[in-house]
Amino acid sequence: MTSQAGKKILITGASGFIGRHIVYEALGRGYEVWAGVRATSSLAHLPQDRIHRMDLKYNDSEALTGQLSQFVREYGAWDYVVHNAGLTKTTHPHDFFRVNAAYTLHLLEALAEAGCKPEKFLLMSSLSCYGGGDPDTLRPISLDDPQNPETVYGKSKLMAENYVRAQKDFPYIILCPTGVYGPGDKDYMMEIESIRAGFDFAVGMKPQHITFVYVKDLASAVFETLENKSVVNSRFFVADGDVYTDTAFARLIQDILQKKHVFRLRIPLWLAWLACFCSEVAGRLTGRAMTLNSDKYKILKQRNWICDTQPLHRATGFVPAYNLRRGLEETIRSLEIQKTKN
Repeated sequence: MTSQAGKKILITGASGFIGRHIVYEALGRGYEVWAGVRATSSLAHLPQDRIHRMDLKYNDSEALTGQLSQFVREYGAWDYVVHNAGLTKTTHPHDFFRVNAAYTLHLLEALAEAGCKPEKFLLMSSLSCYGGGDPDTLRPISLDDPQNPETVYGKSKLMAENYVRAQKDFPYIILCPTGVYGPGDKDYMMEIESIRAGFDFAVGMKPQHITFVYVKDLASAVFETLENKSVVNSRFFVADGDVYTDTAFARLIQDILQKKHVFRLRIPLWLAWLACFCSEVAGRLTGRAMTLNSDKYKILKQRNWICDTQPLHRATGFVPAYNLRRGLEETIRSLEIQKTKN
């Protein structure tokens, strides 16, 4: 890792689970960091004395261009922009397209119009923008495969990707991580706590083949692609390279927790659909974005979430530092430390 002292970077969605880890990775590499955060976002997990904060007006193109024009006058353009902000769940599906797609377009246009063109622009996308792989052959999803997302979230991320690929103002990188876990994540925490309580619920009668990337490895991959001058206008999957079944994943959590007895139950797909449907309806009635929803069901029903990570390795030499066991051990330790603080 070489020092990037003096280089400026904007990281949007900086207060979120993935964003905060990108911020710490940037600081560790010597960047001067601007954190794109909403005025209402909690900054509890960010080193506020080491970053600059910006509340970017994505919903107002003219105001956003004005903000960036003012920034250029004062500081010059950022060397890199990492656009990590986005929605992963909402009570209103159209919000996915407004936030994940339209706001990306507004940012791209504002950067160009304000003369704030970075050396590279990185979009944090998702494996969901491809949809699941072949459930029978279990062939890994390839970057060359057609992108046929089933979820509304995946469709909105694909639209954002298309906006990035269509612009010609600056080089881009698109990262499509698989299941991201680590300290601060909420979705996988639910499964950890369920197993801690002695219950493991899997969906579907056939095993689901899944892949993971530890959040710190994902943050490292961001900079391995940004700082490699030969990597431009490229898209990569990011995963740790291993494949697990849903049962193996649950048993690994059980082993780390040293939980002797866990009741396991495979839920048929129709029952999982019903649970997701009821949860989504409850979310709309209460105004809360629920973890279980129709998009989540489409992810759960897929049997193959294996992706080809070799292009990233060939382009950058990137090798994840964490396998799943090590990452889960660190995640669980972090959960336990947080509990003692509370």
